[in-house]
Amino acid sequence: MIHVLLADDQALLRAGLRMILENAEDMAVIGEAGDGATATALAIETTPDVILMDIRMPEVDGVEATRRIRASLPDGPRILILTTFDLDEYVYSALRAGASGFLLKDTLAADLLSAIRVVAKGDAIVAPPVTRRLIERHIGTSGDPLPRTAAELRVLTEREREVLELIARGLSNAEIAGRLFLTEGTVKGHVSRILTKLGLRDRVQAVVFSYECGLVRAGA
Repeated sequence: MIHVLLADDQALLRAGLRMILENAEDMAVIGEAGDGATATALAIETTPDVILMDIRMPEVDGVEATRRIRASLPDGPRILILTTFDLDEYVYSALRAGASGFLLKDTLAADLLSAIRVVAKGDAIVAPPVTRRLIERHIGTSGDPLPRTAAELRVLTEREREVLELIARGLSNAEIAGRLFLTEGTVKGHVSRILTKLGLRDRVQAVVFSYECGLVRAGA
């Protein structure tokens, strides 16, 4: 059973999400929160498997709540960000804070359930075109120094750098295997080592890292 916490300031939306999830045999809603502070407290108290986290909430927003939850429960719940627009300016910050992906609020019920199952297993939701567009909007356009540097890539082998670049370009393990003439199992092993060496949580953070360190450049 996948235990889910709902965090959204709109009670009607929470009710709709609860109805969808409780119709799934493998899911249970274990709590609801209308703001980030309550979501953080409930996450620590109930340790859900997945949190559906709205970005824009009163007082403590979804980005700050994600940071607090990751700090208190580094190996804890997977967090899926809910947003009205696919280029919400806060989503990038939430991904850097440790969220495992994001979903639009008009996502179909079947896709929502599928996404929850994916992240509950420890994977991440990477919608390549949207994620890439989101990152391109924030990387290299603000004038701020990049949080990660190219020097950090030195811990990777040449093959691992190739795999990381293809992850950042949105390829699945199967597609990377085909591109590099490797087995899918070998690619999975490379991905695991890349995440471990770079201290990254999942593929979403790997994509963010690749843009921040300049391995993949916006618009390239």
